Amino acid sequence: MGNEESVMLPLVYGKAADKARERLKKIESWYHELYGEADVEFYSAPGRTEIIGNHTDHNGGKILAASITMDTVGCAARREDGQVHIMSEGYDDEVVIDLATVNDTPHCQGTLSLVAGMLVAAREMGYEIGGFNATVSSEVIPSAGVSSSASFEMLVCCIIDHLFNGDSIPCADYARIGQYAENHFWDKASGLMDQMACAVGGTILLDFSKGVSYRKVDFSYDALGFDLVIVNTGKGHADLSAEYSAVPGEMRAVAAALGVKNLCETNEAALLDNLNAVREQVGNDRAILRALHYFEECGRVNRAVRALEAGDKAKVLDMIEASGNSSWKWLQNAYVASDPSEQSIPLALALTEIFLHRVGSGVCRLHGGGFAGVIMCAVPKDKTDEYVAYMASYFGADNVYRTGIRQTGAVCLGSL
Repeated sequence: MGNEESVMLPLVYGKAADKARERLKKIESWYHELYGEADVEFYSAPGRTEIIGNHTDHNGGKILAASITMDTVGCAARREDGQVHIMSEGYDDEVVIDLATVNDTPHCQGTLSLVAGMLVAAREMGYEIGGFNATVSSEVIPSAGVSSSASFEMLVCCIIDHLFNGDSIPCADYARIGQYAENHFWDKASGLMDQMACAVGGTILLDFSKGVSYRKVDFSYDALGFDLVIVNTGKGHADLSAEYSAVPGEMRAVAAALGVKNLCETNEAALLDNLNAVREQVGNDRAILRALHYFEECGRVNRAVRALEAGDKAKVLDMIEASGNSSWKWLQNAYVASDPSEQSIPLALALTEIFLHRVGSGVCRLHGGGFAGVIMCAVPKDKTDEYVAYMASYFGADNVYRTGIRQTGAVCLGSL
């Protein structure tokens, strides 16, 4: 690989640069088989981890999130006929979109609709779009709370940005392009958190109280001597739309009882001062608990950032643990209440807590939207192998993933 790549690969992948190079060579060979010879360039976009701030974005809250070392990679080159062709590893169907008729692309048709929505959004926001070929491969766990869809979206945004806009599109617009595609072409009421964490890179503080704002924060598990391990409990999110929709809906019901639209426009004191009246009006104690989770969770984010600015990074681990307990007990998204026999997340958390108590260090929490999917564990580096083997014995070796916080977001890696 050339000079640009020789700089970018170690920067993005660190000690895993050689492994990444082999992945890139594989998708390049696949590209040439499908689309012929071309001067391709390589792209990468990470998945994301939520550190503190579970289910706060949709009500204007705050989140501490980060990109992770699992990523989606692609190689791409322009084509001149106004068409977009994308093949993704593990999928049989090629995405083919004619830019002349992109607005007519059918909705809710998987990746086809998602890519079309991004192209429409980029053009409507004033950015240039054009035809290209791409081959894509991802190691981001699908349907498991580490944002495989957002990772793919940010990869496509990066391709559009580099090929047609001179790397000029801000990260926030990457996120808005992905959100537009999900909202309008997938009919999914998603926010911006996943896309922002994948686009920016590193650890970021996100504030959704007035649109979206963010700033970088100095935090990594490596600096504390911990590894981040993700455990996929074996059930995805595909059939849980009603459960996810209920969380912001119930929080907004409490907000409405307090005379506002979203919880960011009021505070915990107002809820406690009017608790009996709100409880009677809403008629749903779970909604009250979810609102209390929101206020306490946003407070935890603020305290965590202050601790990091004061150099007390270890204190953040205590807040991660408290955040996880709040999600389990107050937010109540560890399992589906209507199906109490299926409790894969609580089981994984219980097994992890037994392990962490035995070794005397580390924290765990459910990860992402909850109800199903994954948990995360910050485990001491000298215990990581033991923890991975321990959890693999219950959930399978293919469902336990070592990862970490990656400092770069969606990026063009360069060319061969």
